[in-house]
Amino acid sequence: MKVFNRSFERNYEKLETFEVGISLTGAEAKSVFQGHIRLDDAFVRMMDGQAYLINGDIMRYPFATQKGYDAKRSRRLLLHKKELLKLAIKTAAKGLTLAPVSCYTKGPFIKLEVALVRGRRDIEKKNVEKKRDIVREQKREAKEWMKG
Repeated sequence: MKVFNRSFERNYEKLETFEVGISLTGAEAKSVFQGHIRLDDAFVRMMDGQAYLINGDIMRYPFATQKGYDAKRSRRLLLHKKELLKLAIKTAAKGLTLAPVSCYTKGPFIKLEVALVRGRRDIEKKNVEKKRDIVREQKREAKEWMKG
């Protein structure tokens, strides 16, 4: 099971990636194992010397009796102290932040791929879309040329 942040490539320029664990309740873990997690509006913030996933939407597990369940609550990311310090120093730089790239299972564990990123401006987003459209068009034309 692997879930991607679909808006990541358009909105951010990836500089460095990290694999981190995520602290979940039992029902949340079961829901994530089924692939019921959305990372589209999620981001990572450093608070009180810890890293937290904010706005990561984990849908309610249907067989759990959870009263007052908040699907978008903040969840702590599991990192070593050295990694936390390293990330805190790097995110203090102007214009850099942390964003989730994907969530996947690694054996019995749930991992989150987090990237150190720089946000893109609107014109850069348009250029990325234009390049993607050109590549798609070239592949389509090559496929038609091979047929004919």
